[in-house]
Parts: sequence; C-alpha cells; structure tokens
Amino acid sequence: MRFSERIKAMQSSPIRKLLPFSDEAKKAGKKVYHLNIGQPDIKTPDEYFEAVRGFKADTIAYASSQGSDDLRDAISGYFKEWDIPYGRDDIYITNGGSEALLFAVMAICDPGDELLTPEPFYANYISFAVSSSARLVPIPTKAENGFHLPPESELEKLITPKTRGIWISNPGNPTGAVYTAAELESLASLARKHDIYLIADEVYREFTYDGEKFTSLGHMKDSLDRLIMVDSVSKRYSACGARIGCIAAKNKEFMAQVLKLCQARLCVSTLEQVGAAGLYKTAKNYLEDVNKEYKTRRDTLYKALKSMNGVVCEEPKGAFYVMVKMPVDDAEKFLIWMLQNYDVNGETMMGAPGGGFYYNGGKDEMRLAYVLNNNDLVKAMNILKGALEVYPGRVEAIKA
Repeated sequence: MRFSERIKAMQSSPIRKLLPFSDEAKKAGKKVYHLNIGQPDIKTPDEYFEAVRGFKADTIAYASSQGSDDLRDAISGYFKEWDIPYGRDDIYITNGGSEALLFAVMAICDPGDELLTPEPFYANYISFAVSSSARLVPIPTKAENGFHLPPESELEKLITPKTRGIWISNPGNPTGAVYTAAELESLASLARKHDIYLIADEVYREFTYDGEKFTSLGHMKDSLDRLIMVDSVSKRYSACGARIGCIAAKNKEFMAQVLKLCQARLCVSTLEQVGAAGLYKTAKNYLEDVNKEYKTRRDTLYKALKSMNGVVCEEPKGAFYVMVKMPVDDAEKFLIWMLQNYDVNGETMMGAPGGGFYYNGGKDEMRLAYVLNNNDLVKAMNILKGALEVYPGRVEAIKA
C-alpha cells in the first residue's frame, strides 16, 4: 500500500516526538520536567468552568459553522480593546489556533505556492504548509539581534511570483521576539506593493516584558484588506485543552472561502464555545498577574542558562520560549541521552530539539518553554547544567 507524497513530506512534531523516551523514563520511576511543550501550569480562570457548569440543554446540538454569536461577540469586544477593528461577522471560530492557520493556508495557496516566515519558526507551520502542498520560504534571523527581521530591502529579495503571503508569530514562538511597529509596517508595505497576504499569529499578545510595547498587524489600518488574524484562548487563559481559536479578516471574499472549510468540518464543540465565552469575562488582573509570573520565570531561566559554560542564548522579550544553542553535537541525541541516562535524585528534564524549528539548521539548538513554576525551573536548569558537564557528545567550543 502506498502513501501520499504530502503525508511523507510532513515531519514529526519536535515538541512531541521524544515523548516515548519521556514515557520510558517515567516508567523507570523518574520525574520528568517538561520544558518541551507550551503547556502552562497556570490555573485556568474559574469563569471557564462556571460557564460550562451553567450550560443547560437537553441536547448538545451542532453550533453554527461560523461559531456561536456569544463567543464571536466576546472576541470582537476583546479585539476592540486592543484597537483591532473586528466585528462579529469578521470572526469565525476554529478548533484552536492550529485549525485557523491551516484554513488560512488552504484558502490562499495552490500547490507550489510560497509563504515567507521568519526562521526559526513554530514547527507546525511546516505541517500546515505541506498539508496544502505549499512551501515555507525562511526569512533568516539571528539570535544576536533578538531574532528581529532583516531590512525591508532584504525581505523583498525573497518575494517571487509564487509568493502568496508573509506569515509571522508575534510575540514569537519559538524565539520570544517582539516585533516593532517599524518592522510590521515594513511587512505591510511589502504586502501592499506585491499584493500578497499577511498572516498574523498573535496568540501571545499579552506576554511582553521589560517595557516592550506590543504592536499588532491589526493596527496597520491600510492593510486590513489583506490581513488574516489568528488567535486562541490556549495560552492567554491557560486553556490549551479547550481547543478554541479563531480566524478573523475584514476581507469578505476571503472569509466566504474560509466559510466553506468551516462548513466542511461542521462546527467547533458547542460546549467548549460556552466555556471559552466565559473566559472573556475574566478580570483584567488575571492577565496582569500571569504576565508578572512569566517574567519571573523568564528571568530565572535566562539567568541559569547564561551561567552555563558553552550555552548561547539571547533574552526573550515575549511569549514564554527561548531558543538555546547548546555545546553538543546534536541536541536531539542529547535530549534522548538525558532522558535515558541522566537524572538528579531521580529527576530529569526535557526540551524540544531545535532542528524542527528550521528548514535546515538548528541541530545543536533546543527550544525551552518556561511554563513551569519557579522552583521546578530551578531544578530543571540544575539538571540541564549537570547533564551538559558529563554528556559524551559535548563539544568544547561553539560559534555564537
């Protein structure tokens, strides 16, 4: 039996591919600190559970394909608080931000079409592109300047007749980069000039640190006709398992095409939409407190990494990830070795291999998610430091 070239071209998730090794470590009695996946240990707001408990119906019926009016109105109000002008009819509910991204690519790309995205990028971007027989074109960025974008003139050299859009995560996963208003205006200018789309993955909007000001592509009012906005409750409200996201656009023709995809998958969970609508009633101080907590965790992680001999990283300014260059021959092999062979008092840790966040490169890098409480992060970093000191594949010098 044969398989499609499309499915064979898809990669395994670098975030989840080492879970069998983690499971084996746990079966052997070890505790594993998971810094490989963006699953926060922050408490989900009570408003979610109260809304679900308050739902009364004799039948769990289909919701509309666009999503419930209550939830779309709640998201519209949220966007308007950020000066992003989306009304109910500009918003469709999706199964997490992932489905929104997939729908965006499917709606604008034919086989062989290209999407520009800063590298390193969220690993599943490749999967979403391959699912539509499109391809990503990496925009090179460097840790030394905080993974910020190259000049507009360099970006323009990457645009070809096959380019259908520019796709960014802001604040960035996996880098923690927060793009400036000038950088975003550069992207908007190129999109207008070459008549291409902008895909904005802004699910970490609330999480910026050190006085960094968040600017949305939704603030570029003269580019709203080509902007595809993706959002989610997963990280904002620590509700990853709810799988509620949205796709939003002012372009009515685009949304009419996306509606076909929404109808094909019938609807998003009726009950989860009820819970998600409740989340948007969460008090503002919840997000303020969460931001402070993540900054504390960021500081703990970054301080520990900078004290490790041979480790290279830059301080992330947003989201809750950091890309780290390790003094090892292969980060994936190192992570497997650590799960199988290294522990401190029966405890070990896990990151995500960096190669999955690049087209070519990142072999000696890993992504760490600072989603655990401060005490657990301290323990995880002590484990990492000790493992690096005794790893057989350690290299003594690496280039920054």
